[in-house]
Amino acid sequence: MTQARAIRLAEFGAPTVMKLETVSLPDPGPGEVRLRQTAIGFNYIDVYQRSGVYPLPLPTGLGHEAAGVVEAVGPGVTDFKAGDRAAYMHAGIGAYADRRNVAADRLVPLPVEVGDEQAAAVLFKGLTAQYLIKKTYAVQPGDIVLVHAAAGGVGQILCRWAKGLGATVIGTASRPKLDVALAAGCDAAIDYTKADWPDAVIKATGGRKARVVYDSVGADTLLKSMDCTAPFGFVVSYGAASGPAPAVSPDLLNKKGCLYLTRPSVFPHNADARSFRANAADLFAALEAGIVSLDIGLRVPLEEAPKAHEAAEARATTGAILLIP
Repeated sequence: MTQARAIRLAEFGAPTVMKLETVSLPDPGPGEVRLRQTAIGFNYIDVYQRSGVYPLPLPTGLGHEAAGVVEAVGPGVTDFKAGDRAAYMHAGIGAYADRRNVAADRLVPLPVEVGDEQAAAVLFKGLTAQYLIKKTYAVQPGDIVLVHAAAGGVGQILCRWAKGLGATVIGTASRPKLDVALAAGCDAAIDYTKADWPDAVIKATGGRKARVVYDSVGADTLLKSMDCTAPFGFVVSYGAASGPAPAVSPDLLNKKGCLYLTRPSVFPHNADARSFRANAADLFAALEAGIVSLDIGLRVPLEEAPKAHEAAEARATTGAILLIP
């Protein structure tokens, strides 16, 4: 039995419901490894789950992704040994901890070129971008791509990767973050806090609409996103930072130009070890080639996890947020 420090919550609510506790961690079971975590990734889904928007059974931990070093392996594990570096982003809730047991088939080995902090910062976000631009809609050279929240973690990766694929990329962000969006590869950055932002998007492209819109904002943007989408184009709703997206009737999609609307998720695209590791290899190759990168905007000690949530909800950061055990 090993002692671990972990963030737990017994109720939903404000960031202060998160409490650091000492928990007993059994030896790894069959097919498991014990990972000593060196960096933990924050994702906005953590806010939804902590606040109860996406409720979890209580009491619960939080967090989906981390990187670290294998300390011990359970019976039947052959892919990893003590001392190996590894990361995960879909191993069950509970990444906010300094140690945890994880199913080996939920881990991806880390190449030498990818550091622990980089892996924890980019894996969840990078694999989200990977399925969005490679599978949900395969971005092609010459496409016009509109990315909302382009200064955020996923947004920056989406912009850089789409640009690397030869697309014209229009990003939206609040005014203080427009420079971040431009630095992430956007050909133009639009302030989406202004009511006429769809007109500004179309003006920036010389009157052309987007082949695909990647919308992680939800309530505030989805219907207007359709006004920026070319006929037979794709509107991809993959988040709800401003609240749940409104219901959309099939007739509205027809009237807006025979559009395609989808609400995908990163988890089904990485549901088994083979898919997960293949997708991660694609992401790591893009990192190594310099196509994809992500700045770390905030590092917070594990015990100060509420500060990370407060900063994210206030939209006070750009890039990735890490918790450091």
